[in-house]
Amino acid sequence: MFGSFFSTLITVFSFSFLPLFGVTTGLRTPIRKHPPSHIFRSSPPAKLIGFLSQKLQQEIQAKPKAYPFQEILYCNIGNPQSLGQKSITFFREVLALCDHPAILAKSETQALFSVDSIERARKILDQIPGRATGAYSHSQGIKGLRDTIAAAIEARDGFPADPNDIFMTDGASPAVHMMMQLLIRSEKDGILCPIPQYPLYSASIALHGGTLVPYYLDEATGWGLEVSELKKQLQEAKSNGITVRALVVINPGNPTGQVLAEENQKAIVEFCKEEGLVLLADEVYQENVYVPEKKFHSFKKVARSMGYGEKDIHLVSFQSVSKGYYGEYGKRGGYMEVTGFGADVREHIYKLASVNLCSNITGQILASIVMSPPKVISFAI
Repeated sequence: MFGSFFSTLITVFSFSFLPLFGVTTGLRTPIRKHPPSHIFRSSPPAKLIGFLSQKLQQEIQAKPKAYPFQEILYCNIGNPQSLGQKSITFFREVLALCDHPAILAKSETQALFSVDSIERARKILDQIPGRATGAYSHSQGIKGLRDTIAAAIEARDGFPADPNDIFMTDGASPAVHMMMQLLIRSEKDGILCPIPQYPLYSASIALHGGTLVPYYLDEATGWGLEVSELKKQLQEAKSNGITVRALVVINPGNPTGQVLAEENQKAIVEFCKEEGLVLLADEVYQENVYVPEKKFHSFKKVARSMGYGEKDIHLVSFQSVSKGYYGEYGKRGGYMEVTGFGADVREHIYKLASVNLCSNITGQILASIVMSPPKVISFAI
C-alpha cells in the first residue's frame, strides 16, 4: 500500500516545537522579550533521530538502491492522511466548491458533486463576506460559521451556546498557546497538567515561562483522575510558592485513551470552582470513543447540569478538525469556547486573537462542517 515489498517503516520518536521570538505578555505582567532560555534546549537523542531520518531520506532519493527499503514513514506524530487514510468526500467537496464558487454555475457540477455538498457550499458562501475564502475574516472567525458551531454545541450538550464565546483557531494548539500566554505571568504561575500527557502542554507552559504542576493518572484504575491527587499536588505547589492558575484535563485522554465518568467530571468541576481555577478542557478526541459502556460528556454540559452558570466557573473547551474520524491535520482548523470570564478578560483574549488577524478560512469552514456533518435520515417503507 505504501510502496514496494521492501518498504520499511522507520518510526521517528521526536516531538519538537519551534521557539517563538518576540513579545509575550500576560494579563497583568510587563513584557517579556524572550522566553526562558531552557526551552531552547533539545535532547540529543531527539536531535539525532530527526537528523538521521532526514539524512536517510536524502540518501534514498539520491541512491534508491542504497538501502533495502525505499520509503520512510514518519510516525512521530498523529498524521493519518500521510499514511494513506482517505479524506471524507463530503468535506473535500464542500471545500472545493467554496474555494472555487464559479463551479457552482456549471452544468457538470450536479454530476460531479453530491446534492448535500452543493447545498452546504452555497449556505457557507452566503455566510462569508464577499463570498471570498481568500479574504481575512473577523478575528474570532466568520460569524455564520460560529453560529453553526454554537448550534452544534447546544444540540450536543442540551444547554445554550453563544457564538460570541467561540474563537476560531488554526487547530487547537494555537488556542492552548493563547490561553497559556494569558494565564502565565512568571515562573511563579503554575498549571496543573496530567502525566502522562500530550507534550503540547508541557512545551507551551515552558514556552510562556510558567511552571508545570504535574498530577499523575492512575493506571491501575484505567488511568483515572483522582481529585485527591489534584488536591495533593495543588497543596505541594502552594508550599513551594507557586500560584496555580488552571487545570488541564484531556478527555478522552491522550495518550492514555481513558474516558472520564460523569461523576468524576462533576468532582473535577467542583474542585476548580472551590479553588478558583480555570478549567482547560481538551476535548479534541470526543469522537474517539469506541467502548459501548463509555460516553463522552463535555465539561460545559457537566457544569451546567450541576447548576453552574457563567459566573460560577471559568471554562475553556478546545476542539480540532485533526482528531476524531476526520484526521484533517494539515487543514489546521479548530476553535475554543470561552465561558465564565468577565468583559475585561474577554477583551484581552480578543486582542490576542487579533494579533494574527484571523485563522485560515479553510480551517474555519472545516470546523463548522465537522461540528455539523450531514444527518442520516431514515425513511419508513
